[in-house]
Amino acid sequence: MADQLWLWAIPGLPLLGSALCGLIYFLGLERRTAPSVGAHGAHGDSGAHGAGHGAAHQDHGAHGAPAVHGAHGTHGDEGDAAAHHGPSAGARLASLLACGAMAVAFALAIKGFLDLRALPLGRTALESPAWHWIRVTGFEVDISMVLDRLSAVMCLVITGVGFLIHVYSVGYMKHDAGFAKFFAYLNLFVFAMLMLVLSSSLLGLFIGWEGVGLCSYLLIGFWYAKGWPAEAAQKAFVMNRIGDASFLVGSFLLVQLFGTLDLSDIAGRVREVLADGSNRGQLILAALLLFGGCCGKSAQFPLFTWLPDAMAGPTPVSALIHAATMVTAGIYLVVRLNPLFAVSETVMLVIAIVGALTAFIGATTALVQRDIKKVLAYSTVSQLGYMFLGLGSGAFASAIFHLVTHAFFKGLLFLGAGSVIHGMHDEQDMHKMGGLKSKMPRTFLTFLCGAAALSGLPLMSGFFSKDEILAFTFANGGVYYALWGLGLVTAAVTAFYTWRMVALTFFGEPRYDAKHVHPHESPAVMTVPLMVLAVLSVLGGVLGLPPVFQVTHALEHWLEPVLEPGRAILAGHHDGHLPHPSHLTEWVLLGVGSAVALFFAHRGFHAYKAGIQKDTDRERNRPALAGFLGDAWRIDTTYAEKIVQPLKLLSFVTYVVIDQFGIDGAVNGTGALARATGGALRTLTDGRIKTYAIWIGLGATGIVFLWMWS
Repeated sequence: MADQLWLWAIPGLPLLGSALCGLIYFLGLERRTAPSVGAHGAHGDSGAHGAGHGAAHQDHGAHGAPAVHGAHGTHGDEGDAAAHHGPSAGARLASLLACGAMAVAFALAIKGFLDLRALPLGRTALESPAWHWIRVTGFEVDISMVLDRLSAVMCLVITGVGFLIHVYSVGYMKHDAGFAKFFAYLNLFVFAMLMLVLSSSLLGLFIGWEGVGLCSYLLIGFWYAKGWPAEAAQKAFVMNRIGDASFLVGSFLLVQLFGTLDLSDIAGRVREVLADGSNRGQLILAALLLFGGCCGKSAQFPLFTWLPDAMAGPTPVSALIHAATMVTAGIYLVVRLNPLFAVSETVMLVIAIVGALTAFIGATTALVQRDIKKVLAYSTVSQLGYMFLGLGSGAFASAIFHLVTHAFFKGLLFLGAGSVIHGMHDEQDMHKMGGLKSKMPRTFLTFLCGAAALSGLPLMSGFFSKDEILAFTFANGGVYYALWGLGLVTAAVTAFYTWRMVALTFFGEPRYDAKHVHPHESPAVMTVPLMVLAVLSVLGGVLGLPPVFQVTHALEHWLEPVLEPGRAILAGHHDGHLPHPSHLTEWVLLGVGSAVALFFAHRGFHAYKAGIQKDTDRERNRPALAGFLGDAWRIDTTYAEKIVQPLKLLSFVTYVVIDQFGIDGAVNGTGALARATGGALRTLTDGRIKTYAIWIGLGATGIVFLWMWS
């Protein structure tokens, strides 16, 4: 297997790029000690407020507070040079190294894809030499890089879309003092995600799983000096730990059942273990526990509330998290271990219900948001719900199909939103936009492509992948009819809020202060990635054209070797045949989906193309509903009131009453009593004969009285 050693280079190159960018950052820290000269005086080399390059390049996070690019000199490396004249030579080198590492990793992913296609019949994976990690009696853990048909798709998405985000970041972050550090974090993020999808072992997958959690913490809190981004990062980290605890317990259970953590061994032996009826309950429990981990990482109800706050980081971070990397990990895990999840119809139904509910909550919340990034953040929550609805319906290939198309159009929309924010001098409130289509023509046209795909307009990529999930859900019948109906309503809401966003941002009369805000198009380094993603958003549907088009579903055919074990188990639940809609049913469902998307897109656009009056009317006439939806069904608020605040109160009582007054009081009181007693007794030994005689006399008198009493 030595000829496949190059597979280690796919994650290794971003790791190397991260290390080199980090080295450049730390070398640049030496400039802090040098006094600044010139106009910036007391700010030293910090470029503290970005004065000198117009309005500071900001990004508004979950709470609407501005995060100023170039305002982080206290922890930046480029200082005034970055904040006022662009990145230093060292920082520019860091961006070249980071982008170069991504480009070569993408090239290697393409090579792997082509090599897989050329494999002889019967071989479906490439594997690197194994690293023998743990060797104990009866248990071994080896880690190798395995590129099969599923991981090849994931690698192409991660490195391809990730490369475009890196290139875009060169323009978006050029005035930020932490320029080199930002690229070090981005490369590290991609490395962790590639480890997750390429590792042969569940333990190696968990390393990547935790790695993306760490990198999300670093990137969401990148502008930690402002306070609230750091809080958002902590929230993401803690909520993911809840899911990760479930993931770990499920992994321990798998070790007990299979005696191994090798993913292919587990997937291949599920039917063997299932044959022993006594282990069925443990298989179901393991599947549910792993799904709990997926709910945390892929932001499903009830652990989704961290993802909208993740927009506290720079916009390229939002694109990377929401489109190409972290949130897709849960979908990947379910598909990778599809035989395990297919064991129980109950497990599949739980996954489908959670997915449908999450999709509806996310869509209805996005409906009333004013912050353009918040609309897209809740939209991501909703679209991830669609993917889990597909998984729970047994449509594993459809879920991966939607994952791929979503990476295209959601990456495009987040980067497009960043271009709008950049051109609007950091404004994110859509109520303060309007009329931007003539000011930002390239951003406008590409954003339209992403909006068309997200809303599921006919023949767009999102139309094919979303409607395929709904078709498979419908085909399952029974309670799945209700889930299909909820998914269809969610599709209608999605089309409405998407074109509301387009209308408020690009159409109507300008609602910004023209005296202080001068919208402008972004530079080519930012708009070219938008154009590439726009083409993919429009044409990406060719990866999975429906059977009624009389063509092969390319992605489903490609993934067939990976999905076959799970499909065989699912078929056993349905008398040997997987549920699948007839051609007539599929045509009807495609027609219904098209009509819903077109009608509600039209309604959303025309309701808001003239301005914000509809939002104003809703807030005035239905304040309770507007507040309920705007606060994401008060789920996060309920957590704060019912869980966080009681825990804080318990912590306060434990710290002040039990620890300080109880434990510390007892210990310190005992010491104080001993000191006081010693001090009092010390006065008895003053070295004078008269004093000793008095005490001897008193003692003798006391003894006499005691003797007389007794």
